Order: sequence, then C-alpha cells, then structure tokens
Amino acid sequence: MAKESSDRTTIDLFANEKRRGRPRSNPLPREQQLRINKRNQVKRDKEKGLKRIELKVSQDLYDALNEQASASNISRSQLIEHILLQNVDNLCES
Repeated sequence: MAKESSDRTTIDLFANEKRRGRPRSNPLPREQQLRINKRNQVKRDKEKGLKRIELKVSQDLYDALNEQASASNISRSQLIEHILLQNVDNLCES
C-alpha cells in the first residue's frame, strides 16, 4: 500500500516518526500560549481595579495560609487581602 500525500484522513498511519500523547489542541507553542494567557489575566485584573503585590514567605507560612484559606473556603489571595485589611484598620485606629 503506497502512502498518498494528499490523504488527510489516515496521514498518521504511515508517519515515519511516532509521537506520544494526544495531538496538540492549540496551534501556538506553549510559551506563546502562556504569554497570551498572562496578558489576558493582567487585562482582566486591571479592569477589576486590582493591583499586583508579590512577596516571598517561608514554606511554613505558605502552608499555614493554604490550610487557613482551605478551611475558610476562600482563595489564598482573598485570605491575604482579608488579613491585610484587618491590619490596616488596626493601624489606622492606633
């Protein structure tokens, strides 16, 4: 049986190289997909009036925040915002 170059239905039957996994669902490379997704996320946050703050914490604090957020049924970000708001209120009262 000869390989027909115009055959799009069974093109993988006679492929020289076998690729693992499912076929790509997005034509863009992963790096470009991540950049686009990040740009869209920043755009959504900006529309909501959100500002980004980054901080580094110890693994113990990180785990404690995750546990508390999970127990409170909110995201870690919402928990940190709640803690910061409480402390800002306390500072203003002093």
